[in-house]
Amino acid sequence: MGKIIAVTNQKGGVGKTTTSVNLAASLAAAKRKVLLVDLDPQGNAAMGCGIDKQEIKYSSYDLLMEDVPASETIIYPPNINFSIIAGNADLTAAEVKLIHADRKELRLADALQPIKSQYDYILIDCPPSLNMLTLNAMVAANSLLIPMQCEYYALEGLSALMTTLQNIQNTVNPDLHLEGIVRTMYDDRNRLTKDVSEQLIRYFGDKVFRTCIPRNIRLAEAPSHGLPALSYDKSSRGTLAYIALANEMIKKDKA
Repeated sequence: MGKIIAVTNQKGGVGKTTTSVNLAASLAAAKRKVLLVDLDPQGNAAMGCGIDKQEIKYSSYDLLMEDVPASETIIYPPNINFSIIAGNADLTAAEVKLIHADRKELRLADALQPIKSQYDYILIDCPPSLNMLTLNAMVAANSLLIPMQCEYYALEGLSALMTTLQNIQNTVNPDLHLEGIVRTMYDDRNRLTKDVSEQLIRYFGDKVFRTCIPRNIRLAEAPSHGLPALSYDKSSRGTLAYIALANEMIKKDKA
């Protein structure tokens, strides 16, 4: 049975989509069957996989709101070793419509249930806010993966996210747990980065992945070519970091 991981952080610009796309590619390179669900109206995960978000037949909006079966929404991009359900601006309407929909917080969980067993990992790239789309992702998920920069404001946002996690555990998804925190855009020459990193480890212990994702120009360039970094430059520091993160995650799951 597949494991569903919501990649989320209420703060934008932390490398959430970069992590979703490159972790998906790295898990797939490790011979795992992976589906990436783009639940962000910006559709950046789809673009980062070379998909024209305006030209797709069905998006994650149709999955959520139009009852299109998940199997019909899945795209198999050439040159990419994982599958994707693309997102686009239609999801902005879903944020509003979901408030009045039947089973409003369960719609993604219901939609993914028929295909869950076909994948080892289903990663959900969430919007950078706590709304009905993010709630659907958290209810569908087994765990949360939180990418975060090691800076002061990030700690405050993380505290709010932990409160949200607890609220969801107490209400609609008691099995939801923290997969882990991955430190992104990491610069070990920066004193603040080290200080925040130490605080994270002190508080969250082994829930902080050992692998840190460095600032890396190849990671930044890859989306403009419609490729994960692994396909764009397999020897870059960013690529190697995401391969290490995938291996660390797989090892944890085996333990």
